[in-house]
Amino acid sequence: MADKLRTGVPADIVILTAALITKLADDGLVLRSSIADIGRVETALAVRAGDPPVSAKDATSLRAVLLAADAIFVPDIKASTAGIHVAKVLAELGIADDVAGRLKIFPNGATAMRHLAATNDRRPLGCTQSTEIISTQGVVLSGILPPGCDLATMYTAAVPTQAASAPQALRLIALLTSSDASELRSKAGFVSDVTS
Repeated sequence: MADKLRTGVPADIVILTAALITKLADDGLVLRSSIADIGRVETALAVRAGDPPVSAKDATSLRAVLLAADAIFVPDIKASTAGIHVAKVLAELGIADDVAGRLKIFPNGATAMRHLAATNDRRPLGCTQSTEIISTQGVVLSGILPPGCDLATMYTAAVPTQAASAPQALRLIALLTSSDASELRSKAGFVSDVTS
């Protein structure tokens, strides 16, 4: 999405990781004064609806859960925040080679979760950001990644410098980040309380 903004694709609001928004502001592509944090999103495990839940309290149990899966649905391990993190965790756990043939890699977490919901694999598992799990019918959030393997990413909104409807975009960002929307953000998978 940041690359699309850089190439001139019109947008009134961008919501990306805080790091990407900061870079876009440094490049003069978003209004620094419009930047507002929406909340943190944790990387988590998912199972198909109706499958037994899985959880991992530490690195050892996460390793066991991943090795027991016959398919692991993840977002792009080279371009997406959660996918890059999953690849790093697999390497740190020493099982990257063991599970390489079971990884089902998709352009983003939402697509990976739709494929997890539809798979015929016997013991599939998904790993992506909680918001992508919660918003996908047919999959269930089964638990966040344990300490030492976890990742919580701050998502931030901003108005592009070339926005056609900047005043409306600012009002929408204010609504998204308001204390009134705290419960909705939580239901969507954001874990931090952001107030305007």
